Order: sequence, then structure tokens, then C-alpha cells
Amino acid sequence: MKTPHPGAGSSRAPVLAIILISYLMIVLDISIVITGLPKIRDGLHFSATGLSWVQSAYTLAFGGLLLLGARAGDILGRRRMFITGLAVFTAASLAVGLAQSAAWLLCARAVQGTGAALLAPSTLALLSINFREGPERTRAVGYYGAIAGLGASIGLVLGGVLADWLSWRVGFFINLPIGLTLMLGAKRYLVETERHTGQFDLAGALSSTLGMSALVYGIVRSASAGWRDPFTAAALTVGIVLLALFVLIEARARQPIMPLRLFANRERAGAYAVRMLFLGAMVGFFFFTTQFLQGVLGYSAFQAGLAFLPAMLVNFVAAMAVPKLTQRFGNGRLLAGGLTLVLIGMAWLGRVSAETSYLTGVALPMALIGIGQGGSLSPLTVAGIEGVAAEDAGAASGVVNVAHQLGGSLGLSMLVVVFSAAGSGTLGTRELLAQRIASALTAGAGMLALVLLLVFALIVRPRPVCSGQYQVR
Repeated sequence: MKTPHPGAGSSRAPVLAIILISYLMIVLDISIVITGLPKIRDGLHFSATGLSWVQSAYTLAFGGLLLLGARAGDILGRRRMFITGLAVFTAASLAVGLAQSAAWLLCARAVQGTGAALLAPSTLALLSINFREGPERTRAVGYYGAIAGLGASIGLVLGGVLADWLSWRVGFFINLPIGLTLMLGAKRYLVETERHTGQFDLAGALSSTLGMSALVYGIVRSASAGWRDPFTAAALTVGIVLLALFVLIEARARQPIMPLRLFANRERAGAYAVRMLFLGAMVGFFFFTTQFLQGVLGYSAFQAGLAFLPAMLVNFVAAMAVPKLTQRFGNGRLLAGGLTLVLIGMAWLGRVSAETSYLTGVALPMALIGIGQGGSLSPLTVAGIEGVAAEDAGAASGVVNVAHQLGGSLGLSMLVVVFSAAGSGTLGTRELLAQRIASALTAGAGMLALVLLLVFALIVRPRPVCSGQYQVR
């Protein structure tokens, strides 16, 4: 690895700013569209089920190509991929803001997700080479971790402000000057990493991304066309075949992007499955709750953004308390406790109707969801990388992030089907929308109940003791 150039010590503040702001852009573009979804739906004539692709197009590309982006950084250099990812992300943001049709916006969102997949893996790696191990690096990584929670909160409120007062498009246009500034700063302040020899597992990356996309498309299409529709059946079949092909490719690849040995450990495999289901429910929570706030309660986009603050503020507080709580209760028990709170909050929120008041029907269950989510994600991440051999540490971390992104897309597609099937045509518009949203959120609670069962079965269990010590597998 190359050492920082002379004078780098005085340049650490700009380095940290460049890395954190770039990561903030990625996080913001996941949440900034949430409160603007109703306006995007009306402006570009999305169907109720098709609207889910505004989020899924981004997360499918992001999650599906994330491991390939990490490998590209190893082989071609982290700074090079950082700048390339920024360029793709920034150009795609401009295209999203200029979108004149639903298809245009979805294609641009997919390209934006591709840029994020190239950019994200390099951000943390560049922190490691620019900050010395010890308190300096710990502090920098702490700032990096805090960006995720703060970015989601800022995105919800900022998205609402822009959608209400200007246009939802402005949230993407502002990425242009920021992205260009970051690229110039990266060329000046960031040092390149040493390149390594290796192979790109293109077949694995494409089969997994296309397979998951086809599967999600088939599920979402079934909501409007039915399960017997030939295109639905074809998409589901293609998705399953491509995902099976992906497993075969990874089993035979010399340098797979997802080593299958990571799934040999029962706890770790359980953590990946739990993360996918958990994120599916959480993405559904944001997606449907913003529509309830605006479509049923009549909130503006800005008011809807503010309405999410009970969840986001306690989320941040709970996440900060995780280290101390882990020492007291242990990782598995803390995870189970946090998920229980999320389940209670989601089940409570699933009782909403056209007569629901914000305080008792939305804000209070939101607070439970926020506390539980803040206390769950870190223990769930630990469970996904625990006991991994040193040579697989990077791949295991990558799989955690892939499960995070793809789980949200897959889970949301299933909840969209529930939303579409629920409700009676004899109800008024507000009442029908409220009933459908309640059904989707209740289905999300069902997913969380399954999550909790998996946690107790695979993660929270006594470990075998050998010679007075825990057996590490």
C-alpha cells in the first residue's frame, strides 16, 4: 500500500470531508426520494405498484454490483474507482432530475445505483489508508458510521422540503456541484492504493443482479397482472434460473465475489437471511408510511418528513448506546430485544385507518420502531461477520451490505403485492388507501415475526464449550 504523500498530515481534514460527504450522498439518495414519492408518482404517472421501482431500481443495482465494485477497487486502485463511481453517480443524478417519463427515471436510478456500487466500497478503504490505526482511525470511522443514521434523517426532511417548496428534482440536481467538487478534491488530496492482481467475476455479478431483478419484477408484476400471467411466470422462472446459475458460478469460480463457504456457518447464514427480511420490512415501513401521511392524513411532503423524526431521532440515540448495551446483555440478546420492539411497533402501525391520529397511531409506534432498529442493526452486522477467517473478512462485510440492499428490494416487492390485493372497492379513496397500507404494514410485521424466530433458532443459542472456551468455527 502506498504511503500518503508528504504533507498529508495537514490534509487529513479535507480527506475526511471528501470521504464523508461522498458517503452522505449515497445514503441521502436512498432516503431523499421517500417523502417525494407521491409527487413523483403524480408527475411521471407511476402506477401504485410501479412506484416501488423508484427505490428498487437503485438498490438492486447497488446491491447486485457492490461486490464487483469492491473487487474493482482492489485491482484497479481505490482512488480511481472512487472518482469513477462519483462520476457515474453524479451524471446519473442529473439524468434522474431531468427525467420526463417513468422509464427514463428508472433507468437513471439503476445507473445511479451502479455508481454507488463503485463508490461505496472505496470510501471505507480510503479511510483506512489515510488515518493511522488507533484513536485517529477510530474517530474517523465513528464519524463514518454516524453518517448513515444522520443521512437517513436528513434525507427524509430535505426530500420533503424540496418536494414541497421547489421540486423533487432539486434533490438530485444538487448532487451535480457537490459531485464535481468532490472529484476535484479527490484528485488533489486522496492517494492511490496499491493495485493487486486478480480476476473480475463478471458472470457472477451479472447473473446475481439480473436474477434478483427478474425475481423482483415478477413479484411486482403479479400485483397487477396476477400469478398466472405469462410474463409474470417467465420473469419468476428466469430469476430463479439465473440465481441458481449464480450459485453454480460461485462454486466453480477461482476468485468468486461471494465465497459460498461463508454460508457454512449456521449463525452467519442466519444473520444474512435475517438482514434481508428485516430490511424488507423496514423499507416497506418508510415506503407505505409516507403514503399514509400524505395520502390519508393529508400532510405535505415537508410535514411528512418531519413526521418521521420520532423514529429517526431515537434510532440515533439507540445506535449510540449499542456498545454499552452489548457489554451488558450480549450481542444475541440485544438483537432479539431490538427486533421485538420493531415487531411491536410495526404491528401497532399496521392498525392505521382513515381515522387514525398521528400521535397515538403513528408517532408512538414509530418511536418503538426507531429504538428497535437502532439497537438491532449493529448486532446484526456483528453476527454477519463473526468468526470469519481473515482472508474472508472483506467478502463477509460485502455480503452483509448486499443482503442489506437486495433484501430491501425483495421485501418491498412482496409487500406491494399485499398492498395491491387488499381493500374493498366499495370504500372511499382515503379509506381504501388506508386499508391497503394497513395490510402491507401488517404483512411487514409478519416478516418481522419470522425474523425473530430465525434469530432465536440460529443466533441466540448456547455455544458449544470446548476445554473451557468457546469453539470458534
